[in-house]
Amino acid sequence: MTWTDIRRHYPHQWLLIEALLAHSRSGKRQLEEMAVVDAFTDGETALRSYLRLHRDAPLRELYVVHSDREELEITERFLPGLRAAG
Repeated sequence: MTWTDIRRHYPHQWLLIEALLAHSRSGKRQLEEMAVVDAFTDGETALRSYLRLHRDAPLRELYVVHSDREELEITERFLPGLRAAG
């Protein structure tokens, strides 16, 4: 799904999404295709779910976002030995 499709199907919700097709441009992640892993009413629960999934599958590209955001703006951050986006 695209971000526009996701926003239409999941209005006003916290979402745990997974990037299926993405690339980097100018220090930002561009998510072209993504899947909704789960939807939540609050950010704290969404973040706890993210942390559990990330611990079990650290190579999955997962993000917690709110569907009220018109555009996804995901800045890449690089740590020694680890690539993280936030």
